[in-house]
Amino acid sequence: MKKLLLTLTAICCIFIIMPSKTYAFDITVGATTWYAWWDIDQGKDAADIAPAFLFGPALAMKFTDEFNLTFVYLYGKYDYKGNEYHSGIYKENIKTKRSDSDLALNYRLHDYIKVFAGLKYMAYTKDKKTGAEPTTAQPYPEQYSIRSEHFGLGPGIGVSSTIPLSIVDNMFLLATLSSFYTWGNEEVSPSYEQSHKIDLNEYGFNTNLSVAYYISSISTVVSLGGRFQYFITAYDEYIYVKHMFYGITLTATYTFSL
Repeated sequence: MKKLLLTLTAICCIFIIMPSKTYAFDITVGATTWYAWWDIDQGKDAADIAPAFLFGPALAMKFTDEFNLTFVYLYGKYDYKGNEYHSGIYKENIKTKRSDSDLALNYRLHDYIKVFAGLKYMAYTKDKKTGAEPTTAQPYPEQYSIRSEHFGLGPGIGVSSTIPLSIVDNMFLLATLSSFYTWGNEEVSPSYEQSHKIDLNEYGFNTNLSVAYYISSISTVVSLGGRFQYFITAYDEYIYVKHMFYGITLTATYTFSL
C-alpha cells in the first residue's frame, strides 16, 4: 500500500512539473500543518490522547479555468497512554504514526463554488507495549507488545467554496465539505502469537473552514482555520471504532506559471 501511495504522489508531481508548449499551467506548491486532537470511541473508556502536529505538502495544478488537480498529504505521530482490563489493570504505552492523503480533480461550477472527486488514503502504524502493575501475588507481571499496520483507500467526493471578504482586499473565506468510503485491512502482530489480517471499511466526512490572505507581491496564499474529521472503522458487522480529529490548520502556498 505504501508503494501505491508513493506512485500516486509521483504521478501528481510529474503532472505538476511537466511543461506544455500549448497551454500555460498554474502550479501551486506549499506546505500545510494541522494541530489535531484525536478522540476514539471503541465501546470502552477512551484513551487520553494529547494533540499532535500533522504536516506535509500541498500541491495543485490548474489545467483550465474549470479544472484543477490537488494533492495534500499529512503525516504525524501520537504518543499516549491507555488502560486495558485483563487479569488486572494494564498500562499501555502507545505510539502511532498516522498518514492522511487526498488526491482530487476539481471542477469550477462558478466563481465561488467547486465540486471535486478523487481518492482518499488513510493509514497508521501503531506500536503498543503493555505491562500489568506489580502486585504482591504477581510481582513480575506478564508484558507484551502489539504492532498494528492499518490502511484504507477509496473514493471521496465533496464541494468547496471561495468567498471574497469585502472588509480586506485579497482576503477570502475558504470552506470545504467532503465524504469518503475506503476499503483496506489491518495486520496485527502480537508478540505472543502469529500475526493476522483483518479486513475493514472506513467511511466518514471532512469539513474545513479557514480565512486566507493572498500576498500578491510574492504570489503566495496563507490560510488559517480549522478542520474537523469524523469516520468509523468497521471491522465486521459487530465491531465499530469511531474516530474524531479536530484542530487548527495553517497552510502557505506559492503559485507560478509554466
